[in-house]
Amino acid sequence: MDATKLNAIRHKVEQFFSEYETRFMRSLSDPPQIDIEGVIDSFASSVIGANPSGVAYGKNDAEFRTAMLQGFAFYKSIGTKSMKVTSLDIKPLDEYHIMSKVHWDSSYVRENSEIQIEFDVIYFLQMTDEKPRIFAYITGDEQKALREHGLIPE
Repeated sequence: MDATKLNAIRHKVEQFFSEYETRFMRSLSDPPQIDIEGVIDSFASSVIGANPSGVAYGKNDAEFRTAMLQGFAFYKSIGTKSMKVTSLDIKPLDEYHIMSKVHWDSSYVRENSEIQIEFDVIYFLQMTDEKPRIFAYITGDEQKALREHGLIPE
C-alpha cells in the first residue's frame, strides 16, 4: 500500500475514534445526549466481541441498539464521568481492514472519590464506503476491573 493511501486510512481511523470518543462522552453528560444512530453506524452489520469470559456474536439490529443503550445507562449508573482515548495504534492489514489498539482512560466518581481505570481494547475495522466500521473487538476483563475498584458488587 502506498504512503498516500496509508495516510488516508490512518486519518479516517483517527477521525473515527475521535467521533466515537465524543459520542461516548456525550452519553455520560447530564442529561445524557446519546447519538444512537452514530453509535450504530460505527459498527458493521455483524459484530464479534471477545473477552476472557468468551466470544459473542451479534447482528447490528434492534437488539444491538437496545444493548448499546443499556450499556450507556450502565456506565452512567456506576458513576462513569469520562472515557477518553489516550493513544491509538493503527495497523492497516490491507486496504479494507485495520487493527487498532485503543488505550482508554476512564474516570468514575464513587462516594465522593474519583477512580481512574486505564485499559486497552483492540478493534478490527472494515472500510466500507470509505468509512471505518467495527466488526470485532477484544477486551480485557472489564467486570473484574470494575469489581476491584468497588464500582460493581463482588
